Amino acid sequence: MSADQRNSPGGTNPGSQSALRELNEERVLAMLRSHGTLTQAALARATGLSTATISNIVKSLAAANRVEATPTTSSGRRAVGVSVIEAADVAVGIDFGRSHVRVVLARSGFRLLGEEHTALPVGHRAEESISVAAGMLKKLLADHGIEHGQLLGAGIGIPGPIDHRTMTVIRGAILPEWVGIDIESQLHAALDLPVFIDNDSNLGALAQITWGEHQICSNLCFLKIGSGIGSGLILNGSLHYGNIGVTGEIGHSTIFDQGLICRCGNRGCLETVASTGIIIELLSRAEGVPITIESVIERARAGDSATLRIIGDVGAAVGHALANVANMLSPEVIVIGGPLAPLGEILLEPIRRGLLRHAIPVIGENTAVCMAQLGDRAEALGAAALVLRRGQNPSFGAPISPKIQESLR
Repeated sequence: MSADQRNSPGGTNPGSQSALRELNEERVLAMLRSHGTLTQAALARATGLSTATISNIVKSLAAANRVEATPTTSSGRRAVGVSVIEAADVAVGIDFGRSHVRVVLARSGFRLLGEEHTALPVGHRAEESISVAAGMLKKLLADHGIEHGQLLGAGIGIPGPIDHRTMTVIRGAILPEWVGIDIESQLHAALDLPVFIDNDSNLGALAQITWGEHQICSNLCFLKIGSGIGSGLILNGSLHYGNIGVTGEIGHSTIFDQGLICRCGNRGCLETVASTGIIIELLSRAEGVPITIESVIERARAGDSATLRIIGDVGAAVGHALANVANMLSPEVIVIGGPLAPLGEILLEPIRRGLLRHAIPVIGENTAVCMAQLGDRAEALGAAALVLRRGQNPSFGAPISPKIQESLR
């Protein structure tokens, strides 16, 4: 191989016939992408190439399934219309939780193609869970007849703060086994795709303005109440990342100065009084036997006084914390998600009461509070939306790490 071949893209001599053919193919594809379907005669005029050259290029691209050539008419005469086939138009969304992983496939235009959900043991390790997710993705692709080459990339949701300078999970996550690990490299290797990692609450927020009922909302706060409590912020239509990417950690805002020590190291954080783990612990202690979050919801709906008292206290504390967010940012709507969403107004009413008590009146009165309608799949849908939106606007979302930038070249 000559020096010119080694130094040129793909090892092709830039002066060779194959390099010239590749260049002409890219000219044709670029013209079709910007103008839609064109006849071969129109392509020849637009590119300055001969009709014979265009005919050969179209045959080659059609054989490679990169363009579609169909009979048409032009000026009353039979012609061949040519349009681009964009093969890579399917996004993967993966949501890793404390005890689950969910994988979804979505096509451009935000069309859900399929999903898989698998339970994981509490305390699961990154490499094991990533392997499970890779197997789920492989099954989904086979079930829906989708080739790996059609995938744009994978959005990844992690339940914890992520330092976007290093793309690592930092202390305070509900997956302590994932802290400090280079999960970006592990995911990229296991999935063989560009990966875009984000906090699950950010992706929950993105899902609300992409798939949910708030698609025209420019300023939104999504609050996920689960084993941890986090929020994602949409400001002026875009996800807000702040300085280093660690934003929305409302679960670690202090509610009671003399409260319990939180896993983040502080005392009296919102998570120590309002997480699902605390709710279960309090009710299990009263019952003398462990109960589930599904049982909590059933008891609340049935009017159990102890359960309603705890839910009321949780809602008031959450409303107090959200008042600080509302006073600072004045979102149009606050959407509550997570496993407590089926409670509906039972939880929303004390949240609104806490918000109105602690927010500036004009802000509290003009901030809507509602439950998320996307259920357990919100974060995975948001992860897929992150990939699709990046396809439309590469600057959307958090900055891409150098490793991922290299993989996209």
